[in-house]
Amino acid sequence: MINNKLKAVSMMINVQVEDFMVKDVISARSNATIKEVTAMFVEKKIGGVPIVDEFGVLRGIVTDGDILRAISPVDRRIHDYFSLITYVAEEKIENRLDELADREIIRIAKTHGVVTVHPEDDMKKVVSLLSKHHFKKLPVVNASNHVVGVISRGDVIRSIQEAIINEM
Repeated sequence: MINNKLKAVSMMINVQVEDFMVKDVISARSNATIKEVTAMFVEKKIGGVPIVDEFGVLRGIVTDGDILRAISPVDRRIHDYFSLITYVAEEKIENRLDELADREIIRIAKTHGVVTVHPEDDMKKVVSLLSKHHFKKLPVVNASNHVVGVISRGDVIRSIQEAIINEM
């Protein structure tokens, strides 16, 4: 039985991304605001989206963690070394939210070094990238860098589980 499970998992490694990626991609436009993207996360119950231009070309990726880091209050310290006094201005999160709500999402999105996969890549590459970088999702792009899908850790786990169950 264990041998059958290992065989099923090794077969999954050769499956291509296009066979198990989510093709109905939820994405955000580059000029969407942080407020709009945050509302999308809540409404769709997701934690990240690819950022695309008007042609569907990948421009970046943003996650709930990026938004949390952006709205985190800034520690504003002023040090006066002559009198050895330190002033700490505590910024309220509500003020930070007001300040950033209408900022374009592309300003806080990861735009350089975005890791992607292609539809013809295999599961082994996806597993390696997800585990190496601790990503939750990877955008799937075609040769023109258009977003054609997305793959998450959950998608990979479901595919592996289905292969094991089908092998039993």
